[in-house]
Amino acid sequence: MKQTAEVQDTRFDALKWAAAVVLVAVAVAGNVYFADQPMIYRVVGVVVLVVAALGIALTTSRGRELTSLAKNAKKEIQRVVWPTRQETFQTTAIVLGAVVIVGLLLWLIDMFFGWLVSTLIG
Repeated sequence: MKQTAEVQDTRFDALKWAAAVVLVAVAVAGNVYFADQPMIYRVVGVVVLVVAALGIALTTSRGRELTSLAKNAKKEIQRVVWPTRQETFQTTAIVLGAVVIVGLLLWLIDMFFGWLVSTLIG
């Protein structure tokens, strides 16, 4: 029974995607057509149509997969052990120190080669 429902859902996915695309196209065309109207009305119209299109798109199988992915990503972010303020500061200081040292070494190498070339050329 569940498999039949999933097949019907995926059968209507193309229609749902078409409806979402049409809504976005109507939002764009309406924004251009009503260019002489106040901006707030056009913004509200575009936002309403895009939200409706997004709502329709999220009811498709791909949309449900995207929603599931977002929920799982949120759970994963909550499991991450974030560094403390001190660890962040120390890591940043190490990186900045390494950048300064490498920059100075590259500058010295450049100065040496510049001196070498000017000596050879005359």
